[in-house]
Amino acid sequence: MKKDKLHIHWYPGHIAKAERQLKEKLNLVDVIIEVRDSRIPLSSSYSNIEKLLGDKPRLLLLNKADLVDKAELSNWCEYLKTSTNCPVIVTEAKGNNELSAVVKTAVELSEPKIQALMAKGLLRRPARAMVVGMPNVGKSSVINKLTKSSKTKIGAKAGVTRQQQWVRINPKLELLDTPGIIPTRQDDQLQATKLAFVSSVSENAYSPEPVAKVLLEMLSGGKYAEFVKDYYKTEELTLESIATNRNWIIKGENPDTERTAIYILKDFREGRLGKIILDELPV
Repeated sequence: MKKDKLHIHWYPGHIAKAERQLKEKLNLVDVIIEVRDSRIPLSSSYSNIEKLLGDKPRLLLLNKADLVDKAELSNWCEYLKTSTNCPVIVTEAKGNNELSAVVKTAVELSEPKIQALMAKGLLRRPARAMVVGMPNVGKSSVINKLTKSSKTKIGAKAGVTRQQQWVRINPKLELLDTPGIIPTRQDDQLQATKLAFVSSVSENAYSPEPVAKVLLEMLSGGKYAEFVKDYYKTEELTLESIATNRNWIIKGENPDTERTAIYILKDFREGRLGKIILDELPV
């Protein structure tokens, strides 16, 4: 892939396999917990998720809320509640104040299925939930906080969780953790780029320079522009301007745009560029 042209392409075999396995396991669970990244509340959703999950009750978790503006996220919560007809709970990378609400809501959504089973003469069992979401949205971190342990494998890279595993939360709820699901076709390159911004796409699928360039273009034209300009101490949000301002120069007195791109993406991912939501709230 040329560095001056943005095209993100992937087809990781374990993710395609995960989607097949997810469909096979749906009959085992009563409720779906879908985890999204608060920085991209729409773009971090699997576009075909309603068809994929069928009529299962669904709870939406907007994770990593500590990285975004709370007032703006509140508007997103109201929009998603209305547009999906699903309950929405905000979760953060740190802290666990919201986790009791997650358990309570998941159990409540499962109750109709439990009652139907009991009506057939079966004994009450724990509610069973499946946790799904794009890679690196924080699914395993949420589960680890729920279980107050590290029984699931977590990490900062996309696609860390490879195997499905059941996790007992308490006597009322069990979770089936699954590998992140991601579209195997990339028809929407804007969505693919936003997924790259938040590390939901493997770094092998793109070059940092065109991705960072698109990020700067998005930020320079919106309400976050002045904060980002102040952070980089420049009036022009380009790779070349930021590299020159930081004296990141390579052979021939050229700005080191590759190094700059890597740092810009890292700054965004770690929240140093501000409390940013990149998706536009539909009107």
